[in-house]
Amino acid sequence: MSGTVPPPRRGRARRTGHWSLAVVGVLAGILFATNARLFAEADTRRPENLVDLVRVERDRLEQTNADVIELRAEVADLVASADEFSQAGPDPEVEYAAGRSAVTGPGVVVKLWDAPRRDTLPPGVQPDDLVVHQQDLEGVMNGLWAGGAEAMTVQGHRVTATSSIRCVGNVLLIDGSVYSPPYAIAAIGDPAQLRRVLVSSAPVALYLDYVEALQLGWSLDEESELEFPAAEGSIAMAYAHKPGQEPITLPTTEPSPANGSTP
Repeated sequence: MSGTVPPPRRGRARRTGHWSLAVVGVLAGILFATNARLFAEADTRRPENLVDLVRVERDRLEQTNADVIELRAEVADLVASADEFSQAGPDPEVEYAAGRSAVTGPGVVVKLWDAPRRDTLPPGVQPDDLVVHQQDLEGVMNGLWAGGAEAMTVQGHRVTATSSIRCVGNVLLIDGSVYSPPYAIAAIGDPAQLRRVLVSSAPVALYLDYVEALQLGWSLDEESELEFPAAEGSIAMAYAHKPGQEPITLPTTEPSPANGSTP
């Protein structure tokens, strides 16, 4: 009918009111639950009154004191161990391995020297072939170690892990000292085995070819008794460090008396 006004839509309006109340109730519940959780966490995180705070700090102090007592006991044990080690002195086996004790025993002595100078040289031969080089000395030393050498000297200097031995021109530098030929390398060990392994090593075999062709100097003698002194100077190792920092060094001991030990 054209003049009739439609009835109000009351049912929809009532449904909208119910949903609004529900949403408000849910939000209120979430808010209350969140506040309750935050307050509960706050209770566990920190004391709410002075008495509880004092109790927590007292327990923490007692635990710290217990840790200090335990650490002091560990330090005391370490100091006692260090004192025992100091009173006992260095280990003889360690000193021997480090070359810090004098030694005696049978062995061999090898000497090398330059070939005689010539006005004319054979074809293909250079003047440099007539002199002893560092690789020749290293070949002899390595051959002796391979043959079971228990101790070694070069020009009377005890060879250790920190020894500096190198050739510059026709002279030999050993820990800052300068030597000219002949160069003497001595090793303590089984003389027969030292000789056998030495002459069969490739570097020494090559040198012996030059001995025959160009008269480079060579002698190999077996000795029933050799005496080697303890290594001199410091054997402390130096390590890389950042600029401005103190270098790291390990403690070392003084060489043992000259009577040493016999391998």
